[in-house]
Amino acid sequence: MTLLIIGLILFLGIHSTRIFFEPVRVWAINTFGAGSWRAIYTILSVAGLILIVLGFNPAAENASVVWVPPFALLHVSALLTLLAFVFVAAAYLPPGRIKANLRHPMTVGVLVWASAHLLINGMSHEVLLFGSILVWSVLVLFAALRRDRQMSLAFLAGPVRNDLLAIVIGAGVWAVFALYAHEWLFGVAPLV
Repeated sequence: MTLLIIGLILFLGIHSTRIFFEPVRVWAINTFGAGSWRAIYTILSVAGLILIVLGFNPAAENASVVWVPPFALLHVSALLTLLAFVFVAAAYLPPGRIKANLRHPMTVGVLVWASAHLLINGMSHEVLLFGSILVWSVLVLFAALRRDRQMSLAFLAGPVRNDLLAIVIGAGVWAVFALYAHEWLFGVAPLV
């Protein structure tokens, strides 16, 4: 599990700079420039992600059962991941009601995605992966909402067509991923 843990620390750590290390982030941007900071951020993110991927399957060899998920949660998880894909799509589209109400739809999408996976994965390495991402996303969301309040940010809703577009794109990508890509990438067919 060592590679998995190091990967999670690296990936989630660099993605937590705005929460826990804002002075370091500001110093790095001021010292090296915004472009260099983005390059460092990207390199560390990719390195962490690679370590997570390389460490996940070997961690399964020594994993223990934390809990045995009921089969019915598979359907709940499928619905939650569909919502997560819609929320992530909304994050990259012009604002609609979804984006205005969630304020940070990408983070909420990650939170919902991690929760959905935690519901149906009960081995220790799976709980470590999805539980870490869930805790991280909750911390990031609370920090972002606190920043919004401090800055008195208003999130205005755009037209409903933007929400419909997020739903169509999110559901389409979810369907491709759930029916084909997930099994191809991870060896697990989530809807079977």
